[in-house]
Amino acid sequence: QVQLVESGGGLVQAGGSLRLSCAASGRTFNGWFRQAPGKEREFVAAITWGGSSTYYADSVKGRFTISRDNKNTVYLQMNNLKPEDTAAYYCAARISYSYSYSQPSVYDYWGQGTQVTVSS
Repeated sequence: QVQLVESGGGLVQAGGSLRLSCAASGRTFNGWFRQAPGKEREFVAAITWGGSSTYYADSVKGRFTISRDNKNTVYLQMNNLKPEDTAAYYCAARISYSYSYSQPSVYDYWGQGTQVTVSS
């Protein structure tokens, strides 16, 4: 069982920055996803167990950075935020190997989510 607790969401103006944190009870492959009202949950970024490899959705590449520290916390630094980034953001953990990192179905555990709202 892996427990995930997100924090760091809030309201920010377009062009601003936020950093989300995900405190995990264990070290795994992790991803960040987001879900806007009426839309499907979509992949944002992922990072390997050791942190050596990272993956990003095209929509956030160059603006968001995923990272992890040595205390099982995963971060999502979000810069140059846009109104279309408004969503609930979820941290996820994958404990079984999969070739996929962007499909929600391959992740085993999820946090409760944190809301990010970007005003124009």
